[in-house]
Amino acid sequence: MTKTSRATFPWFRSANRKSAIQKRPRRRKWVGIFAIVVALTVCGARAEGQQPAKVSRIGYLSTNSITAMSTRTEAFQKGLRELGYIEGKNIVIEYRSAEGKLDRLPALAAELVHLNVDLIVAAGGNFTASATKQASATIPIVATNMLDPVGSGFIANLARPGGNITGLSTLSEGLAGKRLELIREAFPKVSRVAVFLDPKDASKITELKAAEAAASALGIKLQAIEVLSPSDFQSAFKTATRDRAGVILVLQSAVTNTNRKPIAALATKNRFPTMWAESGLMDAGGLMSYGPNYAGLFRRAATYVDKILKGAQPAEIPVEQPKEFEFIINLKTAKQIGLAIPPNVLARADRVIK
Repeated sequence: MTKTSRATFPWFRSANRKSAIQKRPRRRKWVGIFAIVVALTVCGARAEGQQPAKVSRIGYLSTNSITAMSTRTEAFQKGLRELGYIEGKNIVIEYRSAEGKLDRLPALAAELVHLNVDLIVAAGGNFTASATKQASATIPIVATNMLDPVGSGFIANLARPGGNITGLSTLSEGLAGKRLELIREAFPKVSRVAVFLDPKDASKITELKAAEAAASALGIKLQAIEVLSPSDFQSAFKTATRDRAGVILVLQSAVTNTNRKPIAALATKNRFPTMWAESGLMDAGGLMSYGPNYAGLFRRAATYVDKILKGAQPAEIPVEQPKEFEFIINLKTAKQIGLAIPPNVLARADRVIK
């Protein structure tokens, strides 16, 4: 039988070609649809995996002006940056300050609660801790510098706070005696020390009692002088001068911190050496300070914020006590008031301002 060739029947070749041409567009159509489906699936998976991270909202409540206490605020901000938090990008901070007017704190704390913040940083000792705790029993609170948090009723104990507040303690009540010891070493002939304090701050009464116990052992007589507002400063120095006090011990509060420069200026004018509790306030011209490194406390507060934002409960985060203490001497101020600091005292200083 003779083998038939496709060339013998040209219509056969034409028909097959037509059939192939008709099938090709259909194949391309389905391939195109498949490619679109795959692309959409991949893009959807990528979009799901790249959902923007939550922007946490933090309340920051201070008794003093944010500008006046910039050393503390900047330390807190630095601590956050070190942990990967950038303001305006993955965290928003709502700053509120009572500007030294303590009666404003409850309203400011309530305002932060109304903003539905994720947590509140109580950046002003016991006053801000109390105001924020009264404003909310559920929003986590990180206190930066509580005085005697157990005795003040803020927490159950240091290891397990038990409520919605945790943070750091300053232990200031135990340091008043140390400050008096340094005063005695620097000025051996001083027998009377004037103590400036705001009696409305219960924590200052606690400090005063501790200072009185230490003063008795050192043979120093304390003279408590109330300073409730800047209008009291002039009369406070007149009283100290009249009663022949040799040194001013400042029990720091919202009033004295915010107005430290006027106090330092009056101390220089009246030739009074002053002892403060915080190195970060020595820019005003105080003579000496001894106490916790407050910048370090505020920087550490950022780690508490980080833990809580990652799901930790304040009730289970231990309250820290200070680990770093600083003794600062300002020789510029000593020169202005005509004092010579003994070499042995200078040798003990962690930092000397010249």
